[in-house]
Amino acid sequence: MTTNDSGRRNFLMQALAAGSAVLLAGCDRLSRTEWFPQMLASAEKLSQGAQRLVTARKSMAQEFTEADLSPTFRSNGTANPDSPTYQALATKGFAAYRLAVSGLVENPRSFSLAELRALPGRTQITRHDCVEGWSAIGKWKGAQLSALLDAVQPKPEARYVVFHCADPMDEIGTKYYESIDMDDARHPQTLLAYELNDQRLPIANGAPIRLRVERQLGYKMAKYVMAIEFVSRFDHIAGGKGGYWEDRGYEWYAGI
Repeated sequence: MTTNDSGRRNFLMQALAAGSAVLLAGCDRLSRTEWFPQMLASAEKLSQGAQRLVTARKSMAQEFTEADLSPTFRSNGTANPDSPTYQALATKGFAAYRLAVSGLVENPRSFSLAELRALPGRTQITRHDCVEGWSAIGKWKGAQLSALLDAVQPKPEARYVVFHCADPMDEIGTKYYESIDMDDARHPQTLLAYELNDQRLPIANGAPIRLRVERQLGYKMAKYVMAIEFVSRFDHIAGGKGGYWEDRGYEWYAGI
C-alpha cells in the first residue's frame, strides 16, 4: 500500500471515529440513531468515489509483521451463535461442517473444512477496522475466495457473492448475511479464513469460517459462514440492501 493509500485509510477511520463517545456503543445502538447511518453513508460514498478515482480495485490493503500483532483480537457482535444446528457442529469440532455453494455457478457443490484447506490459500497480517471506533491487527490464514470461484465457475450473469451465516441476530431468528461484488471476490486478499494467529479460528471470531475482505470495514467480514450464493442482484434477499447492517441503514460499500 502506498503512503497516500495509508493516509487516506487513516483519515477515513479517524473521520468515522471522531465526534462522539457514542461510537463505542456498538453496531446495534448506532444503527438506531438518525445521525450515524447518515454520517457513515457520507463517509463511505466519499471513500468509494475516491478509491475508484485514484486506486485500482486490485490494490492491496496494508500488511504488517508479527511484531505488530494486537495482544488480543477482540470479538464483536455474536460471540457464540444461539443456533441448535451451529451448536451441534461446534460440539463435534465442526467435523460435519459443509459450506454449500449455490446460485449462478456452473458447478454447485459443498466443501468440507478439509476441502477448503486444500484450496490455494494465503496467510496475511492485516488490520481490522470497526465502525465502533476500534482496530486490531491479526494474522489470518484461509482459502482464497478466488480459488473457490475457480472451482465452481460463476456464470457470466453473476455479479455478487452473498454469504449466509449461522448467527441469529434477533428474537425471530434473522440470520446475519453479507455480500461483495466480483471484483472483491477475486481480490487476492479476500479469504475464507479458518485460522487466526496460527490457531484454529476461535468460535468468538467466527469459526469455522469467516470472510476476510481487507479493504472494507469490519461489518462486511461475515462470521460463521454456512453458505455462499452467487446472484445477479440482491434486492430480493432479506431487506434487499445486500447485508444485515445495510438493511438497517449502513452503506453496502464500506471501503477504507
